[in-house]
Amino acid sequence: MSPDGLALVGPLGLSAIEDAGWNVDAVGGLTLGADPIACAVSYASASTSRPLRAFTVRKEPKTHGTTKLIEGPFRAGDRVAVIEDTITTGASARKAIEAVRAGGGLVIGVLALVDREEGGRETLEAEGVPVVSLVRASEIVSMLPV
Repeated sequence: MSPDGLALVGPLGLSAIEDAGWNVDAVGGLTLGADPIACAVSYASASTSRPLRAFTVRKEPKTHGTTKLIEGPFRAGDRVAVIEDTITTGASARKAIEAVRAGGGLVIGVLALVDREEGGRETLEAEGVPVVSLVRASEIVSMLPV
């Protein structure tokens, strides 16, 4: 959530979505991990010809007020990139995918900051959801001093 982190992750995430060929309207995922990444990507898209709206998926629906599970400018019919901070098992992304689909959205893919390489990517891809990560755990480990 640092300014430097947001300034780095937003454009990288937007570029990854574009490079994947995902023509999406909105980005978001399960709170709290996805929130700063989705907002950074949305902000990075603001000056493009296709700005992306950011939303958040609650872990549980509110018990008062609107009782919404998805907050923000998400709309039924949106084509969505689900955002993850880290993919381990894929459970958080799956929960966000289910919420988006239940809300009438179409999930185009999952964008993760880090793929921990513990089976989550494969689980999601086996369910027909493409996954793109900005970095894999093995890449981070290979850069650490020995």
